[in-house]
This record gives sequence, structure tokens and C-alpha cells, in this order.
Amino acid sequence: MSRRRPVVGVMGSGEGASAQAVALAEQLGECISARGWVLLTGGRPSGVMAAASRGAARVEGHLVVGVLPNEGYGDDRQNTADLDLALFTGMGKARNVINVLSADMVVVCGGGGPGTASEAAHAINGGRPLVLLAVPPLWRDFFCSLGGAVESASDVQECCRLIEGRLAEA
Repeated sequence: MSRRRPVVGVMGSGEGASAQAVALAEQLGECISARGWVLLTGGRPSGVMAAASRGAARVEGHLVVGVLPNEGYGDDRQNTADLDLALFTGMGKARNVINVLSADMVVVCGGGGPGTASEAAHAINGGRPLVLLAVPPLWRDFFCSLGGAVESASDVQECCRLIEGRLAEA
């Protein structure tokens, strides 16, 4: 049996994130860490990424990984302060594939823009279970219509139960 901790990727809007998505992401990050899972985000210092990282960092024993679009070189303004491990890709938006394929499970929190939509599509295409947390009905209907292991949750507790169930199946 593998001793590797499950990695849960949380994706969502950065600067354009709604207050609801930010609040949910912070709760979700804490829930993920409290269960001993690794949190993976896009690592940026705004929106869903920063909120999930902030929530996870409140839990003792947390591990927060950020897959960043830039090359790094010591410019910490490009990533959230709550990262334990910053992976600088220099790949811009192409790093979305790395985000998804490095996670055992992907959660889209609150919907988002084209970047978040691409991460949801990569999750389905890459065979990663996907939970849509409090996304607009149009997002839910579209991504659920694509097949794959896509589920929808309206709150963090339901989302974490769905994650637990999927990870138990793996």
C-alpha cells in the first residue's frame, strides 16, 4: 500500500474570484489539510488559489504546493505566502496541465474564467475525478455532459465527502 499522501488540486479564479468563491476556497483548503491530504493550487497570491492555501496553512502538518506560471528567480510577489513548495514552470497558462495531472483529484471552486475551464477540461480528459463546488449551473451542465468522473457539490462538507469517496475508490 502506498504511503503517498493524496493530492487534491483546487482550481478557480484569481483576481476575479467572487467573495463566495474565496470563502469556500478557504474552508476547502482547511478541510483538505485537516484530512491529511496535500493541497495543490496555481500558487498565485489572489482569489481561490490564495484562499485555499491560507485555509490549508492553518492546519498543523499541512502541505501546500503551488504550480506557478513564472520562472521564479526569487520574486515572491508572484506566489502566495502560504506555499510550502513553489514549483516554477516558466510555462504560463500551459502549466494548467501540470496542475491537473499532478493531482489525484481536482476541485473547481466557484467557476471562473477560461483558465479554470481549461483545468476542468484537462481533468476530464486526463481521467482525474472532478468535483464542481458551487459552480454556475451552465458550468455544471456543460462539464457533467462531457462524461468522466464529474460530480457537483453545493458546500464544502459535501465536496469533502465526495473527495473521500473518490480517493477510497482509487
